[in-house]
Amino acid sequence: MAAPAVILAKAAALALTDENTRKGIGWCIVAILSPIIVLLALLCSVAAGTAEHNVSAAEFCFSSITLPVDMPEEYKESIENMRAHFTELDALLDDIGDRTEDDESLDEIRVKAIFYALFFGAEEPAPFDADIYQKFVDCFATFTETTGTVTETDADGNEVEVEGTIMAATPIADLDEVYQKIGEALGTEVTAEQKANAESVYSLIKYGAPSGNESWETGDNAPYVGADGFCSPVGANWRSIVSSEFGYRIDPISGQSDGHSGMDLAVPQGTPVRAALPGTVIVAGYEATYGNYIMIEHANNLRTVYAHCSQLTARTGQEVQAGTVVALSGATGRVTGPHLHFEVRVNNQRTNPRYYLP
Repeated sequence: MAAPAVILAKAAALALTDENTRKGIGWCIVAILSPIIVLLALLCSVAAGTAEHNVSAAEFCFSSITLPVDMPEEYKESIENMRAHFTELDALLDDIGDRTEDDESLDEIRVKAIFYALFFGAEEPAPFDADIYQKFVDCFATFTETTGTVTETDADGNEVEVEGTIMAATPIADLDEVYQKIGEALGTEVTAEQKANAESVYSLIKYGAPSGNESWETGDNAPYVGADGFCSPVGANWRSIVSSEFGYRIDPISGQSDGHSGMDLAVPQGTPVRAALPGTVIVAGYEATYGNYIMIEHANNLRTVYAHCSQLTARTGQEVQAGTVVALSGATGRVTGPHLHFEVRVNNQRTNPRYYLP
């Protein structure tokens, strides 16, 4: 019952914080603040909507757009330094990418977001040495010696492919393990604030909004929550985009009558998918029929499923609230086109989502 009030309260609190930030922090102050405070102020400015401050330092660093002429020199130098660091990382990421399976490549945005959170505002990563980039990138994968095709130069100077020994790379999915390896490689502990900043930068660059800030969205983008606290995974207009109901139907692929375990909602690829209720993510993975999907366990023996997603933004074991973006819609698995397949299960029995949607 209290979910809408909580969401509104969080939105109001964030708006107040942003207003104070806009009044208290200007470009000159930003130029001399510590890297973490600079990052937080700039991420807040994304929601503020002001003409010049709505473009964050992260967006500048991850793009090649021309920097504003009136930007303070110290601030501009920090962005240009980070762009140079990213160029060094790119070559190493390409090398590791060549040594991974096609479906197991490193998430380059994740690597750069963490690097950004650790080193933005510093002229050089510290402790710095010539191998810092290699040490850092190596923390995101495990390496196994194996045989494979390598390129060598023969006596005539021609490149030829031969069988040889290579170090195959396997990306590490567990961020805690990544952060532990980074701490060991750099001789320092990665702080909770740095981890939170990295997550916000990653979400901002990849999905267009900082993580943990779903409540500042307004209008058509705001979570649509009913009086009982149940949130529509795709917004207030869910009734008008139902493409296939729960129950028996003609299967669009086989053409045969079949039971449909959920409700299909026709949304464009990349639409934010939100958790229906507070709960714990118990599955965040891939299955042949569901494609990329999320399963969340809620109170009272209730579970919800969100399938055919293009991206999963929540991890197994993560605690989420009603309205938290857990995925982006897509067309993975057994589908004929982009949509969200949404299920509600009570005591592990599938039931009609219409009984619950607001």
